[in-house]
Amino acid sequence: MSFLVLDRVRKDFAGKAAVEDFNLEVDAGEFVAFLGPSGCGKTTTLRMIAGFERPTNGRISIGGRDITNARPNERNVGMVFQSYALFPNMTVGQNVGFGLKLKNVAREETHSRVAELLELIHLPDKDDSYPHELSGGQQQRVALARALAIRPQVLLLDEPLSALDAKIRDELRTEIRRIQRQLSITTIYVTHDQEEAMALSDRVVVMSRGVMEQVGPPFQIYNYPETRFVASFVGKLNQISGSVIDAKTVQCDDDRLQTTTPIEESPGTAVNVMVRPEELDLGAGEENQLNGVVESVNFLGAIVRVRITRGEQMITADLFNERLLELPEVGDNVTISFPAHACWVMKAN
Repeated sequence: MSFLVLDRVRKDFAGKAAVEDFNLEVDAGEFVAFLGPSGCGKTTTLRMIAGFERPTNGRISIGGRDITNARPNERNVGMVFQSYALFPNMTVGQNVGFGLKLKNVAREETHSRVAELLELIHLPDKDDSYPHELSGGQQQRVALARALAIRPQVLLLDEPLSALDAKIRDELRTEIRRIQRQLSITTIYVTHDQEEAMALSDRVVVMSRGVMEQVGPPFQIYNYPETRFVASFVGKLNQISGSVIDAKTVQCDDDRLQTTTPIEESPGTAVNVMVRPEELDLGAGEENQLNGVVESVNFLGAIVRVRITRGEQMITADLFNERLLELPEVGDNVTISFPAHACWVMKAN
């Protein structure tokens, strides 16, 4: 049975919808990421779950209890903000135990709970430290522990890693997922970082202009996007223009491209053949082949990104780096090949 339910939720600001027709059911212990560009409504939705915003329409429930109009302190949720929001005049232990103090939890129980959480976030020796004595990553761990101290039914995280550098961000997201799994706590995580959403979540909700574009596991979202927005927003994407020949063939200038997924558009319709850069290879060998001229070669560590011009179109190929890889040079004429199953077709704008 679903634990957190948002039923036809809508939020208007000045008569304009910031979120509309939002329907989501989250299972107990599930980790769900809200992913989308700035202004898409993901943080507004999170704030409605937290009680900081009241829905214009719709219903929100946790564990079968309607919390739509409940005040923030009347719903058992924990919130972690981007800015840490720690009290600078309190020690780490006092920050973590702040919510327990407000709930009048006994001192002995509070001390035990704080010690347990500091152990959980791998900061057992920082009880008496102050926030300014900690690194950004350590401060965010303390903010997470403070949110968990009250044993919330739902944990809400609003872009908690965006203020950290890349290495610390990568380490801390691993810690967040470890803690979430260990506690089996239902979690909603807001981010605009695609890699973060894919790495952390059981399911991803992709949002655009206040609307849910697609909901599903990361593998499905990336490999089987249902809308043009999802296809272009999540990961990098080549869009090769052409027109439909038959149910599995598209004419692209002088070349014909095959797909294993049936094309719904009628013959002659202008379409785009979509293919991810990592599905492309240099040289003949697959069902689909295109010719072009190398415009740039960029070494990015694990991959080598080759940009190829084909008439007025630019195609990007991401080649897996290995020591024996033979790199093309700028100006080389090359053949790009890719399998039919790597393609899907969408009607052109």
